[in-house]
Amino acid sequence: MNIRYFSVVLLVCMLSSCTGPEYDPVPKGAELLAPFKTDLKTALISGMEGGPANAIAVCKTEAPHIARELSVDGIVMGRSSHKLRNRENVAPEWVAPILESFVSNADAPTATGVDLGDGRYGYVEPIMTQPLCLSCHGSSLHPDIAARIGELYPDDEATGFSEGDFRGVFWVEFPGTP
Repeated sequence: MNIRYFSVVLLVCMLSSCTGPEYDPVPKGAELLAPFKTDLKTALISGMEGGPANAIAVCKTEAPHIARELSVDGIVMGRSSHKLRNRENVAPEWVAPILESFVSNADAPTATGVDLGDGRYGYVEPIMTQPLCLSCHGSSLHPDIAARIGELYPDDEATGFSEGDFRGVFWVEFPGTP
């Protein structure tokens, strides 16, 4: 290798900081979460066919099952909220500050990607309250639904929402390479 070639390479590296383009985990995170969101919505709609009280039980058993089933090959996913229904959905440490920022700016939370170090990335996406959610998460619950929630989730905090409110987050952690 001649000295002139080496000098040019060194100069190019210095000017570009030798880092190359920064990796954006948002597209990959959204892609990884898509089946989770689709399968969860399908399960909830199916559960609603038996009534909202039935959907609560479906959500309790199926949502964690779907997340576990899709958490393979170094991928881990779930959902969390600032108003938990299920204590097993506490936000991972890296998700908590993003969740807090979404709560403080609930009018405009946007999908966020994070470099977690060691070749791992995270992606957090807001969940906004949809009409389907209101039967179990709304401000006014049918007594049967409130009773079922109290039975399955005695420490529930996940009610009082209106359509369009920030409800929580989907999150995924995954290996990646820029």
